[in-house]
Amino acid sequence: MLIRDVLIVDDDPQMLIAMSEAVKRSGLSVTTAGSGIEALELLKDTQFRTVLTDLRMPGTTGLDVLREVKAASPRSQVILVTAHGSINNAVEAMKMGAFDYLLKPFALDDLHDVVDRALRKNESFLGRARASSQCPIITQNPDMLATLDLVEHAARGRATMLIQAESGTGKELLARWIHQSSPRSQAPYVAVNCAALPENLLEAELFGYEKGAFTGALTQKLGKFELASTGTILLDEIGEMVPMLQAKLLRVLQEQEIDRLGGRKPIPVDIRVIATTNKSLKALVSAGTFREDLYYRLNVIPLTIPPLRNRREDVPLLARHFCDKHSPSGRRMELASDTIDVLMRRDWPGNVRELENVIHRGVSLATESVIYPKDLFLDHETIDTGVADNHLRNASEPRAHRVSESLGLRAGLSVSEMERKLIHLTLEQTSGNRTRAADLLGISLRTLRNKLREYRQDGVALTGGLG
Repeated sequence: MLIRDVLIVDDDPQMLIAMSEAVKRSGLSVTTAGSGIEALELLKDTQFRTVLTDLRMPGTTGLDVLREVKAASPRSQVILVTAHGSINNAVEAMKMGAFDYLLKPFALDDLHDVVDRALRKNESFLGRARASSQCPIITQNPDMLATLDLVEHAARGRATMLIQAESGTGKELLARWIHQSSPRSQAPYVAVNCAALPENLLEAELFGYEKGAFTGALTQKLGKFELASTGTILLDEIGEMVPMLQAKLLRVLQEQEIDRLGGRKPIPVDIRVIATTNKSLKALVSAGTFREDLYYRLNVIPLTIPPLRNRREDVPLLARHFCDKHSPSGRRMELASDTIDVLMRRDWPGNVRELENVIHRGVSLATESVIYPKDLFLDHETIDTGVADNHLRNASEPRAHRVSESLGLRAGLSVSEMERKLIHLTLEQTSGNRTRAADLLGISLRTLRNKLREYRQDGVALTGGLG
């Protein structure tokens, strides 16, 4: 069943439009119904976190809508809109489970206030996760909810899963949730980044080695597969794995056993494999850099996560969650409706990770308990994302020109050179603080360290002692 923010029911078309437009300004998804009968039809296949309904309507009344909502979804909050003459009915409705009522005529501030309070009371709809999960996935997007429903069923078995999605969408979060939703939840969960280690080290990390297997192997070392036995292993960025290791991984999936480097016999492992990638493995197969047989072995249960630009209804939910997450202890921070409007208009190329970084910035820089658009400093970002709305893009053009000059950007400069210059500038601005630099760049600290290691290996040192 789909989950939506707000359903507004009123037989007065002008009132319906006015309330709908007012609620939409808060960044909420709004569905309207021009009668009680139409509302009951919508409630058959959709749950609404909040229902705002006129009390007196011909035929099916607001009380009928209230009764149906509470029967189908007790956690949904219902707000009655009524005139002074029906105040007794409104009080009766409160006894039936209505959240609150609005007396006509009412101010827009009153409307926003009661809807906001109703949504806050119903925060159980903001996330979908097992009660014991430490990684709740926040969504109301139909495609994402369908993925979670599939995971709920598939997690019970041991079939291999392949998660293909853009960077920053939450692939590792979903992988951990799969593990926690499975019968293996009390067993080890081991994550390996296939792009973070050189080929020779990755093989030893995955499969382990015996004492004396090579120079420097002074003791026996268990590999990640053995450490994850009876549990789950996550192979992150699987598309970066070299062909030689792809062949060894294929054998592990087929035979359920591994060979330590320098070992004399195979070692059986009972393990579930989850692989993630931000690339199209089919395209890599076509290019000859990824084994086709391994692709099919990994892709037993294919999962995708929509990019944030395709699940905009999740932006207000995620933004409020990150606002609560990063608010200082004892201080409740909130997002202004204008801030939600700005966030909803962006395309978020860095997806949920980028959104969290922006909200974290706003929480850190806001001088009041309410975060306004100016606190996000979106027009002061180091680089223009290239996909923000026209208003934001035009406002940042003079800044972008100055940044281009400071970075030494010019036509014909390669992407890798531009990336290096951007990292250099960010490290300079943070006085070499890598954690802060990674946060500003919207990448993980591990990714930043890997980039700096690459520059050193290529003989490119960042100035100022920052490399």
